Amino acid sequence: MKKAAALRYDAAKENAPRVVAKGQGNTAENIIKIAELHNLPIKKDEDLIELLSKVELDKEVPEALYKAVAEVFAFIYKVSKK
Repeated sequence: MKKAAALRYDAAKENAPRVVAKGQGNTAENIIKIAELHNLPIKKDEDLIELLSKVELDKEVPEALYKAVAEVFAFIYKVSKK
């Protein structure tokens, strides 16, 4: 079953990225469709999604996941050049 999560990070306001959406099946498909509609980069990482799916909605990513999430943000910056 497909799973997806969406992260938000505003370095000026937050200490760490937050999980702002997550789900599986139809919910995952909708998260992906919304990202595509807004031209947001999508990174496929099955191991990371398993870990992010355990984080409560609107909670900061735990410190143990910082390295993995930093790799995702590096990918996003590289793809979007922002």
